[in-house]
Amino acid sequence: MPPLLKRLLPKRFRKEGTTIPVVRLHGAIMSGGSQFKPALNLANVASQLEKAFSYKNAPAVALMINSPGGSPVQSRMIYDRIRALAAEKDKRVLVFVEDVAASGGYMIALAGDEIIADATSIVGSIGVVSGGFGFPELLRKIGVERRVYTSGDNKVILDPFQPEKEGDIEYLKSLQVEIHRIFIDMVKSRRAAKLADDPTLFSGLFWTGQRGLELGLVDGLGNLRQVVKERYGKDARLELVGGAKTLFGKRIPGVSASMGLSADHMVAAAASGLAETLEEKALWGRYGL
Repeated sequence: MPPLLKRLLPKRFRKEGTTIPVVRLHGAIMSGGSQFKPALNLANVASQLEKAFSYKNAPAVALMINSPGGSPVQSRMIYDRIRALAAEKDKRVLVFVEDVAASGGYMIALAGDEIIADATSIVGSIGVVSGGFGFPELLRKIGVERRVYTSGDNKVILDPFQPEKEGDIEYLKSLQVEIHRIFIDMVKSRRAAKLADDPTLFSGLFWTGQRGLELGLVDGLGNLRQVVKERYGKDARLELVGGAKTLFGKRIPGVSASMGLSADHMVAAAASGLAETLEEKALWGRYGL
């Protein structure tokens, strides 16, 4: 059938190739975010995921992940939502790693029935990290007296304006060990016998996609278009599912055309956005990106 005539026919009468919905999960994983810089979290991607899994005739949903990690809570929430939708809609989940799927980004990637990376992608970093700054001498030097009143002996644990306490550090590390164990159990549950017997696997190290394949962290090397055409035929179509208008012509979650912010709110939001930008840059920078 000539292409022009085909386009004029109602969609239900057209013979088209398989359509695979694609959701792009990009950025540092953190709750909140701002109108200036949306974060990768469940609130901001839930609608895209719901829509992608609602494609009735699609045999699979493709997820493109590019994230250096962040909040383990948000990572697990996104993971759980993907697996719940996959079971509910009976869809296969194909994960494609772009630059990086590390730490929380790799945790989300575990939701895939298959994980496919580029040979030069970064994967892994199965560990837990907490960071911050200490300013115990700053207030004294600038002549400011800080006053804190609490009910509860540990309400100012890890206070950045007080010297570090050994007990505080030990408590934080105990939490990290617990979260790390949950992460390890997720990897073992999803990757099972695919994992290599390597002592560094859960050490927090990260690897290229090529090495990740050898370690069993990914299932193959390739890219989205190549794999979909191979699996579902040369006429298979990729359809990006998104919210707001971005580079892909979609809508950015949380951004409205008329924000109605006062000058004070604009300044506060800009300051918050700057802090989040610095945090995100630090996460990406760990992987040389």
